[in-house]
Amino acid sequence: MGDADHKHEADASETGANALVWHENDMPFSPAFQDHFYSKADGRAECGHVFIAANCLPERWHAGGSFSIGELGFGTGLNFCETWRQWKTLRRPDAHLSFTSFERFPMKADEIARALSRWPEIADERDALVSCWPDAPHSAITIDIDRQTRLIVRCDDALTALRSTHEQFDAWFLDGFAPSRNPEMWSTELMQAVFDHTRPGGTFGTYTAAGFVRRNLQAAGFSVGRRPGFAGKREMLCGYRPQTP
Repeated sequence: MGDADHKHEADASETGANALVWHENDMPFSPAFQDHFYSKADGRAECGHVFIAANCLPERWHAGGSFSIGELGFGTGLNFCETWRQWKTLRRPDAHLSFTSFERFPMKADEIARALSRWPEIADERDALVSCWPDAPHSAITIDIDRQTRLIVRCDDALTALRSTHEQFDAWFLDGFAPSRNPEMWSTELMQAVFDHTRPGGTFGTYTAAGFVRRNLQAAGFSVGRRPGFAGKREMLCGYRPQTP
């Protein structure tokens, strides 16, 4: 996410409390937040750069065992589908992945299918997700999408949902709408909750390099660094929760 665009709104539908607009190439756009749901350059490649690579997931998955990812903003399910695709090629036979996403306004199955139709690389993952997606998503959606992978989508305000769980995560995908459009998704309180639900040594990646986001992450307790952003973007943020002394 993170690219705002004011092009002609050619097609619209309702998604939860938000009107969903479709731009060219079936790219979903939120008028409420004035932002696209993924990078206009290539959302799937952005996931690989910003979330999978920045969290060093291939190297960490090599160790086997259980691994837990938290995500702020499920959106179209693109990050889950691409993560699952790569996970299937790298996981050990005894490994298990839990992917928990916090999404206040979940899309409908046909909207997810439409938004992800541009990537044949994740066609199998998209079809599997859509086939399991409830007709009226609400509360907590739990899908055991294969014997080594569980998806949980908590359909609630992220801060409220995080404060009601004791789950701890090994890595975070911080993928809310752009901070200038949706500052609540990057607030001091939410970044503190993310930190509190991160295991020592756990990591995060995000496409944004906004100063107030960096400061909020640091204030929460994360060690924060910068790396080159995706598709010519100068910087993005990544970091980790220091090991307990």
